[in-house]
Amino acid sequence: MARAFLFVLDSFGIGGAADAERYGDTGSNTFGHIARACAEGRADREGLRKGPLFVPNMLSLGLGHAAKTATGFSIDSGGEAHLASAFHGAAQEISSGKDTPSGHWEIAALPVRFDWGYFPDTVPAFPAELTEAIIREGEVPGILGNRHAPGTEIIERFGEEHIRTGKPICYTSVDSVLQIAAHEVHFGLERLYEFCKVVRRLVDPLNIGRVIARPFIGETAASFERTHNRRDYSVPPPEPTLLDRLTARGSRVIAVGKIGDIFAHRGISEVRKAAGNMAMFDKALGAMADAGDGDLVFANFVDFDTEFGHRRDVAGYAAALEAFDRRLPEALARLRQGDLLILTADHGNDPTWHGTDHTRERIPVIGTGPGFGGDIGLRTTFADIGETVAEHLGLARGRHGTSFYESIGGHA
Repeated sequence: MARAFLFVLDSFGIGGAADAERYGDTGSNTFGHIARACAEGRADREGLRKGPLFVPNMLSLGLGHAAKTATGFSIDSGGEAHLASAFHGAAQEISSGKDTPSGHWEIAALPVRFDWGYFPDTVPAFPAELTEAIIREGEVPGILGNRHAPGTEIIERFGEEHIRTGKPICYTSVDSVLQIAAHEVHFGLERLYEFCKVVRRLVDPLNIGRVIARPFIGETAASFERTHNRRDYSVPPPEPTLLDRLTARGSRVIAVGKIGDIFAHRGISEVRKAAGNMAMFDKALGAMADAGDGDLVFANFVDFDTEFGHRRDVAGYAAALEAFDRRLPEALARLRQGDLLILTADHGNDPTWHGTDHTRERIPVIGTGPGFGGDIGLRTTFADIGETVAEHLGLARGRHGTSFYESIGGHA
């Protein structure tokens, strides 16, 4: 048997979603708008980056072709050669939301066909009875925030009061999420985790996708900084995913980054975490070296989303893409005969868009492996990715999605 590697560039959409209007995202295009801003000099930042977006390795895998498939957008490849062993295409999401769990579950061959619960964009955002239960059962003197807000901004606004009063900062967004920020020392990291478990139980009847622990350090608004000890408490998938099918067979699924949390640690053999995309890339390379026949390495590179997409930082996002691209040859060098590497995304987060939330977009599906290559066109669901990995690793066909394995030269 062979091995498979799924790398998710969190939020790296390529525009063109057929249902973008439903989400207020018509015209959003994370890749396209970043590339255009770079070409026009609007993403230059002293000491960080300058000039046109330079991602030759992803372009050699067919990123430009994928973008053209999704929206017709073209980018000057700079004359980079297209690898003969590369394949490329785009995929449309059919899940109901544009959130992280929906995107990842669908990639793992389980579309989300139900509607998540959401909190309204009001102040307060949470129902009074929920707030009362959180305070009572979480044994805290109250909560701060109780609104839609970006994480860094709400910590700056309420962090000092949190330290003074012991009240955790609770907030949400247009995603199905309740986030809880608390100081690692003054409130306590383990106490935050236990508090989140209580809240997870309380929001289950509301069908909220995730409760997220957001620990931070620092003593003043000017010095507050979120740490890498984030933890997601997610609803478990309602059906077996690709990960469950693999581990049930006896294969290993090595989760890099927040993958384990996204799947409520179901179908996960091992979790490897780190702070920052480059440290995560190191973990992914280590997992590639350790993976055996029939194993899957599933990695999420979260900084694109949390550090740059939500913060609407075009230059930072562009620099992060270029840094990832520079390291891509290290992953390519670790591929063995029969291995399959796929680079994709879970949704968009256009840093030029209004607001601070995810954007409904198609995603790139690009990759390589000895003996593979071709144009997979526009896939009607992210689940085609999971079913392709399943066929490559010798699993029986699942209920959702259609494999493109044979079209790229694979032979089950």
